[in-house]
Amino acid sequence: MSSAQGYVMVLVTTPDLRTARRLARAALQQRLVACANLLPAVESHYWWKKKLEVTREVLILFKTERRRVKALQRTILSLHPYDTPEFIVLRIEAGARKYLDWITAEVREKHS
Repeated sequence: MSSAQGYVMVLVTTPDLRTARRLARAALQQRLVACANLLPAVESHYWWKKKLEVTREVLILFKTERRRVKALQRTILSLHPYDTPEFIVLRIEAGARKYLDWITAEVREKHS
């Protein structure tokens, strides 16, 4: 395991698979993330406008470098249909060096 300082995972929930795919594709095409995992059929329980809600959502796990988070947030928030989309950034503490290097290679500004 190697130190993963500078790497993050971003959690975003969406109302459906179509939306999740659109957000994942936008982030990938802009080289903001190296990977987007879509986890369908997540059951979310939460308060919204003073009412307890239960909905089915799709959770996206984005893997990227911390330096790309602001641009990723702008993209996700501009395309997301929710009034208050989830956008949570978690630090990755450690990971396989080869995988971390792959993330770095894939989020370069210009890809050869």
